[in-house]
Amino acid sequence: MFVSRPQVFHGEDYRTSSVMTDARIRAPCSLVASNTHTITTHTSDVTCLAFSATVLATCSSDRSVRLWGAKDFSELASSPMLGHTYMIHCCAFSPLGSVLATCSTDGTLRLWDVKTGETTAILAHPSKCAIRVCQFSSDGKLLVTGGDDDTVCLWNVADKKLVRSFKGHDESVMAATFTPDGHYVVSGSSGGDLGGDLLVWDALYGHGKALKRVADCHDLGVACCQFSPTYGSAGQPSPSGSVRQFLLATGGKDNLVKLWMFTAEVGSVNVTVILDTMLPGHTDSVLWLAFSPDGTLLTSCSLDKTARLWNVETKQTLISIDGHSSYVTSCAFSSNSKCLATASNDNTVKVWQLNDTSDIMKGLSGYEQGEEVDSLAGGSFSKVAMETWSVEDVCHWLVSLGLAQLEDKFRDNAIDGRELLGLTGEDLRTSLDVAALGHRNKILRARTAVQRHPIGGGRSEPADTPEEFLCPITQEIMKDPVIASDGYTYDRPAIVAWMGRGDQRSPMTNVQLNSAELTPNRTLKMMIQKFLQNP
Repeated sequence: MFVSRPQVFHGEDYRTSSVMTDARIRAPCSLVASNTHTITTHTSDVTCLAFSATVLATCSSDRSVRLWGAKDFSELASSPMLGHTYMIHCCAFSPLGSVLATCSTDGTLRLWDVKTGETTAILAHPSKCAIRVCQFSSDGKLLVTGGDDDTVCLWNVADKKLVRSFKGHDESVMAATFTPDGHYVVSGSSGGDLGGDLLVWDALYGHGKALKRVADCHDLGVACCQFSPTYGSAGQPSPSGSVRQFLLATGGKDNLVKLWMFTAEVGSVNVTVILDTMLPGHTDSVLWLAFSPDGTLLTSCSLDKTARLWNVETKQTLISIDGHSSYVTSCAFSSNSKCLATASNDNTVKVWQLNDTSDIMKGLSGYEQGEEVDSLAGGSFSKVAMETWSVEDVCHWLVSLGLAQLEDKFRDNAIDGRELLGLTGEDLRTSLDVAALGHRNKILRARTAVQRHPIGGGRSEPADTPEEFLCPITQEIMKDPVIASDGYTYDRPAIVAWMGRGDQRSPMTNVQLNSAELTPNRTLKMMIQKFLQNP
């Protein structure tokens, strides 16, 4: 029989808030993101979220903070936590997960006991301004906040007192975080009509002035910043020597994610912040960043309604998740790096189970990649991320658009994929001498079309292949569809390989499979055969 894919409520006590869904996004790297839960309790924009080892915290413009169990995502007894009188901008767990910090437009920083849900402290900047961001140091002893008074404040968590204020920004402080060793604070400002600055402060020894200023870090402003928890000195339990090196990621209103090498000499004011890589791909402001605890992945979320996962080592886009209907405001990884939560202005939180199926794909025959895409010819440009294109790839793309006369101009100016992503209509006219308005518009429209499909699997299936014909694991048209005990249909070799590796959880729901029995889905098999015979 044919099995449809309706939404399924999961768990006994979800307070009608957590919906299990089956949306999947797949990358060429065999990474599959399965939307296993959707939290719908908040009544307004979900502005931020954070994971501890056992709890997911979410906060919203509806002025509430809610806590969810990190295993089944049922709401905890101590939730909701109420007290803020205006929208909440940010939330962060202490390293041990026993304390949650939140900050709000109401001008307060609140500390909450996660177990009881009680407020343990209410703090405020001296100016009583709106507070935009809050983060704990790695040892949990200090807390940093940034606000609309252009000031960064450092707090002693145990004493619940202000240690010092840092002044140097010219606009609201939207981003702030500690280096992994807790010795320094990095903060970023909104920038107004100018570029947002990134400033480095001494968190330990009392230096009041900024140790380093990166001017115009992002055009129009810095929105977020995070350090890798494993790169360089961060991955060493007891770093030797006096020099520390970390990897810093920033996001801003220029639609870019930037990676920086942060180097500091402990005990001195010598700090350098050098741009390493720019990661284009988003088509609107980048609002939040999160490294996975194992340091292999970086997630960015944006006003373009997507969250992107990046391979930290290769600097390449692995996957683009477009499961929200409005801005994606925040993202966070679970402590085991296998689960990603995203928050949105659509009032929802979506939980994504991340599965790497490369080991399964290697053991299967008949799932080879489709045509090679190295040449980027024959209309297959959308199968490879544009930022990876070479100059020649861009030129081939122009030829496919019927603009071969522009090849030499783009080649002479060394326009590769990353440069192409940054071009504006004015750049095309003045720098590349593309005089015809129609040609400029055609290039920009075609670029947007490719960006909407940044990751292709290299499949050779027809573009209009119904989703029901694709195996959830391989994302290939199924040859032998079978129904598993979770009610979903898979290609037999793929689900057998999945269960054969010792994983007895559903690829779709992450719930334990009740049985290894597989039932042939003959109706679906006939539908697939008919579809392939009559494309």
